[in-house]
Order: sequence, then structure tokens, then C-alpha cells
Amino acid sequence: QVQLVESGGGLVQPGGSLRLTCAASRSRFTISNMGWYRQAPGKQRELVARITRDGITNYGDSVKGRFTISRDNDKNTVYLQMNSLKPEDTAIYYCNAEVPPLNYRGQGTQVTVSS
Repeated sequence: QVQLVESGGGLVQPGGSLRLTCAASRSRFTISNMGWYRQAPGKQRELVARITRDGITNYGDSVKGRFTISRDNDKNTVYLQMNSLKPEDTAIYYCNAEVPPLNYRGQGTQVTVSS
């Protein structure tokens, strides 16, 4: 069992920045890929960013060039730096961790971009 705790969400004005953090509980299993997904009201959940244990990243098209994902394997922590935020980035952001064949998801953190 892996527990994920997200932090760093909040209210920010358009053009602003936020940094999300997701800390995974210590586990005897090795976490492989970690990532962030988001879900806005009335919309499907979508991939924001994903990172392998070796640091290979991929991003959803809508956040490329604005968001950066990183991780610290020693701390079992993944980060999401979000810059140039737009109102359409408003959503609940969920952390995800893969321990094959299982996926774990956090409770989510709200990000609201509004003036």
C-alpha cells in the first residue's frame, strides 16, 4: 500500500505560478512512474505530466512549455511547477504513483486560476 499526499494548490491569478508537491509514504515496493492528472468540473480526467524513475518526462499538450515535472527518488516525492497559469488550468490535480501492476492516486488538491 502506498499513500500519496498532495500539497501546494490554491488560488492564483492568471499568469501566476504554483508548485505542487506529492509525497509518497515509504514502501518496500519501488515506485516506477509518477505523475499528475487533473479533472475540471464536467470534463474527463486528463494527463498533465508523467515522469519515469529515470527522469523521462511527457506532458499533456495543453501544458507543454508551461509546466515542469520533477521527482526526488530518495524522498519518494514528485513536484509540478506550474507557470503562466490560465483560467482553463482550474481543476483538481491528482498525484499518481505506479507500483506495477497497481496504480495509486492521492486525494487531490484544488487549483483555481482566477482574477
